[in-house]
Amino acid sequence: MVTVGGVTRLTRSGLSMTDWKLQGSLPPLNEAEWEAEFARYKQFPEYQQRQHQGMTLDDFKYIFWWEYGHRMLGRALGVVYGAPLLYFAARGALPRHIRGRAAALLALGAAQGLVGWWMVKSGLHEGTLARLRGAGGGEGEGGERVQIRVSPYRLAAHLGMAFTTFALLVHTGLDALHGPGAARQVRTCVDVLSLPLARVLRGAALTTAALSFVTALSGAFVAGNDAGRAYNTFPRMLPDRWLPVEILEMEPLWRNFFENTATVQAVHRALAMTALGAAVGTFVIARRGQMGALWVALPAGARSAQSFVTAVALGQVTLGVSTLLLCVPLPLAAAHQAGALALLGGGVWSAHALRFAAARVARGAIR
Repeated sequence: MVTVGGVTRLTRSGLSMTDWKLQGSLPPLNEAEWEAEFARYKQFPEYQQRQHQGMTLDDFKYIFWWEYGHRMLGRALGVVYGAPLLYFAARGALPRHIRGRAAALLALGAAQGLVGWWMVKSGLHEGTLARLRGAGGGEGEGGERVQIRVSPYRLAAHLGMAFTTFALLVHTGLDALHGPGAARQVRTCVDVLSLPLARVLRGAALTTAALSFVTALSGAFVAGNDAGRAYNTFPRMLPDRWLPVEILEMEPLWRNFFENTATVQAVHRALAMTALGAAVGTFVIARRGQMGALWVALPAGARSAQSFVTAVALGQVTLGVSTLLLCVPLPLAAAHQAGALALLGGGVWSAHALRFAAARVARGAIR
């Protein structure tokens, strides 16, 4: 679902549907209906910017189907998740420790649709303009053009809610699979494991998960400002400079971190390298010295989770750099967004696998 949303954004399809209905609607079913839908799209500013490209009805159908598919997939997921939830809740079959979160996930999914439409609305009028530096359109690396875009702030809210929902879904799923048996796990391991070291390792896993989330959120501002199509060199942002001179040119200063192409890309690069360092550093430290003995004694799931996080972090940075150097090809960019989800999910898995080290759980087990 999130990856389809990313492709919808990358193909600039998100503004092709200019209204929103809670229950959804059928797509155009004949040529006359397609012409009518295309005519509605032509009334909005984005078409005015794209008409010089010779946009045809077939071109419109392509972007329409991406947006329509994204919306209907969201509704289908709501049914696939909500119907079994209501069924098992009515039968009293939901484990008590996940009931609240299961209901919260359903509410988050419903709210996500509303946030998505709130985001789309920001791009349906000329009040939302993005100043894109060196981002295609024939300009050089220092060029600038103005384009109708959805609000980067609303895009970040939409993506942030999606990632929050995903993280909560993974955590809840792991709880449902393993149950509240963490204390029993500690009883069998407490004589072998050094709990203070295990808590340090769990803290590192939580830090990596948090960094991956913040990095993904900063990626929403990269996408919202089309910043991936600018400064397409690495590790320097320009061939002869680490940072562009325009990195803090906006006033007030805080706007640069959300609206300045140079700044949002620099921040995303820095966060990505920090998250990679946290993942690799945790993996290396966990296998050395006193931590090495802890690593051997850890449950297999905890070792697998940390290894997964490290591998995905390395792959994600490789994807990100490749996407940048190649000026955001669609397959790589979509894979990069999916990789961000995998990294966050791995971080949640790793922290969950080490939950026995939480002070509250350990105290309960020792008693």
